[in-house]
Amino acid sequence: MSAGTPPRRQSARAALAGWFGTTIEFYDFSVYGLAASLLFPKIFFPAADPVVGTLISLSSFGVGYVARPFGALLFGHLGDRMGRKSILVTTLIMMGLATTAIGLLPSYGQIGLAAPVLLVALRIVQGISLGGETSGAVLLTVEHAEKERRGFFGGILNTGTAVGTILANVMFLLVAQLPDSALLSWGWRIPFLVSVLLVVAGLVIRLGLRESPEFADVKGAGSVHKLPLVDVLRKCGGTVLVVTLATVGAGIMITVTSVYVLTYGKTALHLSTSKMLGALLPGLLVVVIAAPLYGKLADRIGARTVFTATAASMVVLPFVWFPLLNTGNLGLMLLGFALLFAGYAGNYAMFPVYFSEAFPVSLRFSGMAIGFTLGTIGGNAFAPAISASLLESTGTWVSIAVYMAAASAVSLVAGLLIRQARSAQPDGLRQESGAPAA
Repeated sequence: MSAGTPPRRQSARAALAGWFGTTIEFYDFSVYGLAASLLFPKIFFPAADPVVGTLISLSSFGVGYVARPFGALLFGHLGDRMGRKSILVTTLIMMGLATTAIGLLPSYGQIGLAAPVLLVALRIVQGISLGGETSGAVLLTVEHAEKERRGFFGGILNTGTAVGTILANVMFLLVAQLPDSALLSWGWRIPFLVSVLLVVAGLVIRLGLRESPEFADVKGAGSVHKLPLVDVLRKCGGTVLVVTLATVGAGIMITVTSVYVLTYGKTALHLSTSKMLGALLPGLLVVVIAAPLYGKLADRIGARTVFTATAASMVVLPFVWFPLLNTGNLGLMLLGFALLFAGYAGNYAMFPVYFSEAFPVSLRFSGMAIGFTLGTIGGNAFAPAISASLLESTGTWVSIAVYMAAASAVSLVAGLLIRQARSAQPDGLRQESGAPAA
């Protein structure tokens, strides 16, 4: 089977497998983020000063991102050595088990310091899992797709981030209706335990999928690298760097607007969590609708054009979003989220096709995993804690907006450099199938 003309049914199944896994992974990750923002300060990180407890809890959210490079290094290496499919089954099981275990953990009041220690340990397992999952799902989708439809399928894949986030928020919106005593004792566990059902469904889909045809061609040609982690840094180090920087803007954007915003609404605007979610969730639907459309557009005019244009929009949009959010008017808040996510959706939808094609197939898993993971550390990891600290120190939302805009400007510049980084490595791109194993 030619790598350039995979069967459409297998392409669609690969896209579904990637999308479903991404949805589950980001559901699990978002559930933790919401709990860290709203509940864990009382359950696992009690402190005399509520602000300190919240900052510590939000920092535990960031630990998962710090753990991601270990997953990227491990699964990137194995993905370029063994293939994409087996890695994605492993990462999905890891994430599901860790999330379920969090839902079963005793609280600080029950076992003391052991509770937050175990929580952070399980958060690290989540991070390691996501370090391999994200890039693997991208490659499984893109490498199965016809070249003229990779933007579209990549756009569909990345709607899983928004869908997972929506599902996580809906679950918390439901359990938030419980009395505080019930919510803090057992209600908060429900969103974590629901993950078991999602993981089982995801495994059924992934186990029936074939290996990536492009990787199969590389393996058949005997071009698998023995040390892909070393070789990708040696041959594609510049590309890894610009992919890292290009990831930062969207990472900060989605984390501030889907995790920190609940804390901001509660502390700065004195709005209920239900009202904030009532504005956030419909706004996230913009990502679900717009990302595949941006993908189709990229298949026509190029992913580079779409990526850079939307990165430029994200430099401006935080200064539109915050004033609309601060009105407390649900309609204007919805408009703010819709505008912000319209820019974010196009930028994030380009990650699969734009970033993956910057690397040769035999080093692609390692390159994508390292670049994307380092970018999420710089972007997503501590965005909630940094935003909270900025608001605490300056007393104004402007400092957070500047933080978001500056990150988007970095991504814009990096996005403009990605083509140049690719063209600087012709051997890795044009002589891939004939390269000897390292």
